[in-house]
Amino acid sequence: MATHDRDLKKELDATLQTRKELGPEYESELVESFLEKLDQNVDRRVRRQLAEQQMQVARGVQPRRTDAGAEFWQRFAVAVVSLVLAIPLSAIAVAQAGLVGLVVCWAGVVGVNAVHGLGMPQLLKGRAQRRDGDWD
Repeated sequence: MATHDRDLKKELDATLQTRKELGPEYESELVESFLEKLDQNVDRRVRRQLAEQQMQVARGVQPRRTDAGAEFWQRFAVAVVSLVLAIPLSAIAVAQAGLVGLVVCWAGVVGVNAVHGLGMPQLLKGRAQRRDGDWD
């Protein structure tokens, strides 16, 4: 298990322990705090990966492609994490905004999974081609 994953697991454990101690009235703030840390972690990893790819391109080396197995597990992990996080987010959304909040919450969950499933690099490549007028 990578150091980042262990740190994230520790953060989740601490958040859950804090929720037990403080009670459900602080659940919304705790979930938001954990999601912010998760977002920062993802941003840091994406920036590092992009920097590594840019260095490889600058050196004239083709960026390495992830194999299909690794890509499957990455997509599977995003789906599982989004569904696990959707449970408390759904409860918070219903408590705060009723059915409309629930619909917005699940639209976000579906949106995140759709964008990840389509593959952000493919979307960006298509956007760059349209801008440059270069179609395959």
